[in-house]
Amino acid sequence: MQSRSYAGPLIVVAIVLVVGFVIGGTYNSLVTLSQAVDAQWGQVQNVYQRRADLIPNLVATVKGAANFEQSTYTAVAKARASVGQIPPDVVAGAVNNPQAFAQYAQAQDQLGAALSHLLAVAENYPQLRATQNFQTLQAQLEGTENRIAFERRKYNEAAQAFDTKRDTLPAVLFVGMFGSRFNEKPYFQAQPGAEKPPAVDFSTP
Repeated sequence: MQSRSYAGPLIVVAIVLVVGFVIGGTYNSLVTLSQAVDAQWGQVQNVYQRRADLIPNLVATVKGAANFEQSTYTAVAKARASVGQIPPDVVAGAVNNPQAFAQYAQAQDQLGAALSHLLAVAENYPQLRATQNFQTLQAQLEGTENRIAFERRKYNEAAQAFDTKRDTLPAVLFVGMFGSRFNEKPYFQAQPGAEKPPAVDFSTP
């Protein structure tokens, strides 16, 4: 009677265990990186909300300036309202929805542009710029804009780390098994024209 060989089944079991460990490790890594993206997305939303909270006081302040251009602060109010029209659940899940992400980012960029224009127009109103309230709001807005740029950059770094992991071996072999759980994360893009350096005029007046 020949003795049974267990080599074959043991090899199969070993392969299954190795594959299982690889898939499990890959899954855990993707979860960790995905949670890092979600956390950083929350930080981006926080700084955007801080900016939105400053706008009512800013609009009220410039309204009090004699002859201040109404269309300018109206544009800011409309841009802020446009951001608020995007449902919170859509914003929260935007990291897994490129269309929603692009919509939210565009609305925020438009608000930022409207605010920049308002502050530029305010340069023509020395009495407004001299008020303590306006100076405080302007400083807070400038600090918030810097924080927004910082948090957006950190978000892009977290998204890049996740996307790199999911698109390289061994994750790329298994990521499809989890459906939409690990969709590619979208990035913030520079606004049109941001890549162009500002024009500098060295001519003397």
